[in-house]
Amino acid sequence: MPGGTDYNEFGGSLPAIASLNASYSQASLSLPSPYFLPSPPEKRKAISDVRRTFCLFVTFDLLFISLLWIIELNINKSIWQSLENEVIQYNFKTSFFDIFLLALFRFLCLQIGYAAARLRHWWVIAITTLVTSAFLIAKVIISELFNKNAFGYVLPITSFVVAWLETWFLDFKVLTQEAEDERMYLAAVNAACERAPMIYPRAVSDGQFYSPPESLAGSDEEPDEEGMGRKAVTAQEKEYVRQGREAMAVVEQILAQEENWKFEKNNDIGDSVYTLEIPFHGKTFILKAFMQCPAELVYQEVILQPEKMVQWNRTVSVCQILQRVDDNTLVSYDVSAGAAGGVVSARDFVNVRRVERKRDCYISAGMATNHDSKPPHSRYVRGENGPGGFIVLKSNSNPSVCTFIWVLNTDLKGRLPRYLIHQSLAATMFEFMTHLRQRIAELRASFR
Repeated sequence: MPGGTDYNEFGGSLPAIASLNASYSQASLSLPSPYFLPSPPEKRKAISDVRRTFCLFVTFDLLFISLLWIIELNINKSIWQSLENEVIQYNFKTSFFDIFLLALFRFLCLQIGYAAARLRHWWVIAITTLVTSAFLIAKVIISELFNKNAFGYVLPITSFVVAWLETWFLDFKVLTQEAEDERMYLAAVNAACERAPMIYPRAVSDGQFYSPPESLAGSDEEPDEEGMGRKAVTAQEKEYVRQGREAMAVVEQILAQEENWKFEKNNDIGDSVYTLEIPFHGKTFILKAFMQCPAELVYQEVILQPEKMVQWNRTVSVCQILQRVDDNTLVSYDVSAGAAGGVVSARDFVNVRRVERKRDCYISAGMATNHDSKPPHSRYVRGENGPGGFIVLKSNSNPSVCTFIWVLNTDLKGRLPRYLIHQSLAATMFEFMTHLRQRIAELRASFR
């Protein structure tokens, strides 16, 4: 530990440090090609752009027919006299009011079917176009509109043409484009799964900041048997090791895709929260912060001594080591404090953890597991962790600063609105950083 380090010494401004660490986090983690995940497909919109355009065109249909009808009402008489003649004294042969009602009928059916219900079938527009065509043909044959004025031609023809344009647009543009987008999305997901065989279906979770107290792993070329220290012996211990490696592989994939992280929010200090959609695991939250201290100090407090985290981190109420599996793997039991003003109650988690050092960074990765000594208890809601953990990146040019990354993938269980969970997680991440900085400040003061 750099006990005599001057923690107030910086090699450059904070923006410069941010740039340095951002590039470092992408360049220094040279992962083997099997670990790289192809760019994940972006989260699909609730309503596609082409469908939104179609809905706008349907609205234009109603407004345009309405405008033509209002103009027709003002040609020969005042609008109120014309309304009385065409609405109150309605006559199929001489009134244009039914053409306006026909446009309103199309608008309501198509907006309910393709905007509200988001149907992916043509049957709704087939009905509206069939009704429109049949009605207008009957209207033209039976009515006496052609003797009134030019609108006797304009309104029926316009309504007929617009109805068939809507049919063409939906059938050849909206449904076709959305089907192609669906095919490409599924192809991207399947490609991601094929390129990332170590990602398995597993629930998502909240206690990712509970890292196990482990020693440093070996180099990037460390053997499969974890060196000369303690080794997994039983089938259960080997399963824990496998789960830890799986979580580590996913975390490495997330780090390799920093250009795909979607920015969500930041705080006044400059900490930023991002999200990334991971196949089979869903939305993953990523906190990135720049620390004004050596990487080893953060590594010791966050990764090597999780039992002591309850002393300074108010978002954690319990952290207990259940089993040390080998030199790199352990199983922990964690209880998170309530969040969102008590709306989100405390959750407990059982996690398997793996700690490794890869070049100039420290990684603690973990995910949910089961342990006989901690079955689910009625006192807490048992949450489940997806792959996530902590990463501490050293700075090549300035050992007095480092980059801290927290990958959080959570399923809190219970009946909580998803938006509330997401807001709670981002707030929890910022609160954790506040407590961590306070802890670092206390340690720096004790060194002096």
